[in-house]
Amino acid sequence: MEHLKWHQFKEQLNANTELTLQFQYAEGKWVDAAYHITEVKQAPITSVDCGGVMNAWTEIIVQLYEPLNEQTDRAMKVSKALSIINVVEKALPLHPNAIVKIEFGNSKFDTRQMLPQGFINDGENLIVDLRPDTVQCKANDRGGSCGTPEIAAKPKIQLQNLAAPATSCAPGSGCC
Repeated sequence: MEHLKWHQFKEQLNANTELTLQFQYAEGKWVDAAYHITEVKQAPITSVDCGGVMNAWTEIIVQLYEPLNEQTDRAMKVSKALSIINVVEKALPLHPNAIVKIEFGNSKFDTRQMLPQGFINDGENLIVDLRPDTVQCKANDRGGSCGTPEIAAKPKIQLQNLAAPATSCAPGSGCC
């Protein structure tokens, strides 16, 4: 699956400013309408995979928070989310090709970072459909194998005592 980039995420928001912004984190499970966007993080990642290859990418993580005992019938408008993003981008320019992740959790769902799988426009709402990120092996993606890098087998060497004469040294022969 191709990951959604920050500029694509913002394009969807900008095209739907009058809609209500909803997040679905599992089939039939929604982030409560009282949610807040509490933080937008930009995380440059540098890693070395199991094949010894260095990798680098950037992630933009939008953190959602469900406040306790706060009630509302309607989630925020897309335009309000964009105003929060504009405040963030004035202080921190966000990389347009960064991978977007949404960080969320509540008392029934452990906090995790999820990937927007797509957007659903139902006429009133712009729904961001979230799915858990998966673990991947970059070596497999390159056609290699996942696991410990292969180490070339060292050739076996037969040791010889070059200091000893070619004939065996018998007691009393004078060679010892």
